[in-house]
Amino acid sequence: MNPAARQDTCFRPGDVLRVSCPDAPARVAGIGRDHICLEWPWWQVDPACDWIRWNGQVALPLRNEPGDRETSLFRTDPPTDRLTAGDTCRVGIPSTVVHVARVDRFDPPLETGRLPRPHLSLTLLRAGEAHHPELEEQGEEFVPEDDIPFVLELLLRPYAFLEPGDEVSDAAGRAWRFDGPWAWEPFDGAEPHTPVWPLTLLTREGSPLDPDAPDPVARATATGSHASEATRWQALTGVSPHSAGHGEGP
Repeated sequence: MNPAARQDTCFRPGDVLRVSCPDAPARVAGIGRDHICLEWPWWQVDPACDWIRWNGQVALPLRNEPGDRETSLFRTDPPTDRLTAGDTCRVGIPSTVVHVARVDRFDPPLETGRLPRPHLSLTLLRAGEAHHPELEEQGEEFVPEDDIPFVLELLLRPYAFLEPGDEVSDAAGRAWRFDGPWAWEPFDGAEPHTPVWPLTLLTREGSPLDPDAPDPVARATATGSHASEATRWQALTGVSPHSAGHGEGP
């Protein structure tokens, strides 16, 4: 992970990232009907976890094409369908644009049978992949502070000038609470469910804005619109914000 991203662990649902990982040598431990098992070149066994025993292997799908229900951002060289048990290969992630579908935080850190124990995990969907609520599992889980040497580059944070929990009023005189870029809910409960720019910051962290202080939200929304923010996001992700399915875990 690049140093700037490592310092910023406040990832948000809706963030658009470019992810990559330098490849590393791995050995094929076994081949199943649909998966290949690699002796993973990263992570360590957690000796203090007595209820999960990780065997040092990670499974990747034999077919790994975009659009497959089971896929992974990790790629092997040679490809998985050309490998057999005992072969050596390289595994990594080619540069890929993704968007953050979910953020989960753990206190205490989550026990997985591996080290390091995660404080934070991201569920990522690749560009062109919309959220499907009927699927129980979708996307790929990433731990930014893992010892896998990810490089994560923030390409776009929609509504970056707002903080979760901010309360704003819009140009139509309606009040809103900001819980995510594509999850706007007006206090009046009426339609439409998107604010009209420019916006005015009412409260941040539960406190009213100092009337003598400049309003950063009003300055950021003096031009543009919710639709233009959504268009920028869709141009990078290839999916509609209405199908993003973003969420924040505990």
